[in-house]
Amino acid sequence: MSLMFTKRLREPIRRGEITCTVRIWKSLHVKVGGRYRLAPGHVEVTRIQHVDLSDITDEIARRSGFADLDDLMKVAKHGPGESVYLIDFVYVSE
Repeated sequence: MSLMFTKRLREPIRRGEITCTVRIWKSLHVKVGGRYRLAPGHVEVTRIQHVDLSDITDEIARRSGFADLDDLMKVAKHGPGESVYLIDFVYVSE
């Protein structure tokens, strides 16, 4: 499995400005300690929380690189998944 990011988020992730992501999936696709390529390095998952959609705030959306919750949901809610995961990570350069 992989942890993909929209193009506009990649550079802020590499700079360490974005350190979490919200994913709405049918099932979990990543694991704590997992390393997922984001050239030239990778992101390493440090924590995964299974949360309710109502737990996602504007502050979490901003930490994820979005203007607010509405902006986040335009990207996050695009498939049949219903399980909401808050995934913390660090970027590690090669």
